[in-house]
Amino acid sequence: MDTLARHVRHVRHVRHVRRARRWSRSVVLATVLGLTALVVPQSAVQPTDVALMKIRHAQGVATGGDDVVWILAVGSDARPGQAMTRARGDALQMVGINTRTGAATAIGVPRDSWVAIPGHGREKINSALYFAGPRGMAGAMRNLVGIEPDYVMVTRFPFFEDMIDDIGGITVTNPRRFWDPNLKKEGFRKGRIRLGGYDAMAFSRIRYNLAGGDFDRSANQQRTLRGIHARIRSQADVPGFIERGVMTVMAHTDTNASPVELFEIAQAVAQVDPRRITTCVVRGRIGSVGAASVVFPDVAQARRLGREARRDATLRGC
Repeated sequence: MDTLARHVRHVRHVRHVRRARRWSRSVVLATVLGLTALVVPQSAVQPTDVALMKIRHAQGVATGGDDVVWILAVGSDARPGQAMTRARGDALQMVGINTRTGAATAIGVPRDSWVAIPGHGREKINSALYFAGPRGMAGAMRNLVGIEPDYVMVTRFPFFEDMIDDIGGITVTNPRRFWDPNLKKEGFRKGRIRLGGYDAMAFSRIRYNLAGGDFDRSANQQRTLRGIHARIRSQADVPGFIERGVMTVMAHTDTNASPVELFEIAQAVAQVDPRRITTCVVRGRIGSVGAASVVFPDVAQARRLGREARRDATLRGC
């Protein structure tokens, strides 16, 4: 009887540990994918609203080691009925996560940057997605910054709006007042402001009436990412919030990465310390190629940012 009792206690203990591990992993997964704009109402999205493509084929993401995982986040400008991964890219942010130190960085690239796209000559970097899909965008970013992302994440902007609304909005610090006659006629005031889904989209996409144009827009996108991060962290313990996020992520993410890799990415991002996040935008000058207005990026600066952040996901300055 003693042997049977010990066996029963052992089985119950194993089951308890397994349930705890599954719950813990779900919390981590939902938190990290929420940070990267993947927590939305299930009824509001379709599977094609998010794509996460594995680019590099190195060993998995090793949390607790000295690896840095790079994720290129791209907002797809796809119209209804258009393939999301074969449209022009918009919000372009190269995000690095240090799995050992908890540091993270984001390198923003103006979408009109005139760069070399593998197999397609020189074009605006936002056209890389249209010409060659996520791999083409990864190659164009590698040519500019000197870092090839491990993963490329592509989302639609309506999806982004739904996500912001679902998490209850975000707060950002806006350094200047600006507006747009089409997207936000009344504009955004200077200071700490609260943004719902539509306003977060407009805040991230407006470039007209910004002194720095595309450069300031990229910086605003980074402010939006910080706001999402802060909101997800603050809501992670709310009953049902994490569970809803987990279900949505698993049901609506189109990816060639394995579930194990998704958990590894989640564990890596969950360790990021908000105080150790650094951001920069690649500088450049406005010019033209034929009739097209373009940005000629400061390649030397872009490569310097890549060299600084490649090994530890930390930038010392722009």
